Amino acid sequence: MNFQPPEPWIRTLAELIRKTSTELPADIVATLAAGQAAETPGCRAATTLGTILDNATLAAETCVPMCQDTGTLTFWFEAPRRTDHRLLEEAARQAVRDATANGWLRLNVIDVPSGAQVSDNVAEGNPSIHIEQRDVDAISVRLLMKGGGCENMNIQYSLPDASLGAGRDLEGVRRCLLDAVWRAQGNGCAPGILGVCVGGDRANGYAKAKAQLLRTLDDAAPDPALAELERRVLREANTLGIGPMGLGGATTLLGVKVATLPRLPASYFVSVAYGCWACRRGIAALKVEI
Repeated sequence: MNFQPPEPWIRTLAELIRKTSTELPADIVATLAAGQAAETPGCRAATTLGTILDNATLAAETCVPMCQDTGTLTFWFEAPRRTDHRLLEEAARQAVRDATANGWLRLNVIDVPSGAQVSDNVAEGNPSIHIEQRDVDAISVRLLMKGGGCENMNIQYSLPDASLGAGRDLEGVRRCLLDAVWRAQGNGCAPGILGVCVGGDRANGYAKAKAQLLRTLDDAAPDPALAELERRVLREANTLGIGPMGLGGATTLLGVKVATLPRLPASYFVSVAYGCWACRRGIAALKVEI
């Protein structure tokens, strides 16, 4: 059976992809600019941050992707309970096809094991689509476009970890997060953002960590202890001297976002989703027409 979503949904989602791919969020731009201002004028860190900001400006002005790796597209939908999931899924897939045809996405999906390039960026698992039904009257959607370079810097810890002296507490989590930043160095296109989940199983922990990259940089965890952990890790990471692209400097991270999930007694996972400076996130609403 063919499930054809409303055309306005497809157009709205395609526009969301365009905007997310080509326009860096204002809070990211402001934090990059503040980092540049804080660096020594003329140093490699300041020059690198200036180039990043110039790139972001040109991408928005010319409507071209700000990074050649347009990433894995992950959609999070919140929809009324009566909404047919299949229509939302097909709308997202068709929007990806349209955005690819318009040049807002590069051909970025490779089949395994053949190694063949997928001609429209639509395949099993791509885009990644999550749908949650609630008692709401409208459909909201959030999009994250996360590139392969920063995805490669993701890491997951199982506590206790004797090599880090990390126990099953927030101090142990802090040690893990600073280790993750140190391991990444400039790889993953620093300055980065850490999305973190403490707890859960291995799969759900990573998913929750990735979703934290949707939070704005001025957002703090509602739990005071987690909020303090976010502030402390950000402050300490920026004293490591790694800097933009690993070239040295005081702007290694832009933000740290921590959430939790319940865990099993035997497990204590710390899942880290490393996001690059090109934190491409966007939000839109779909009119309920069916």
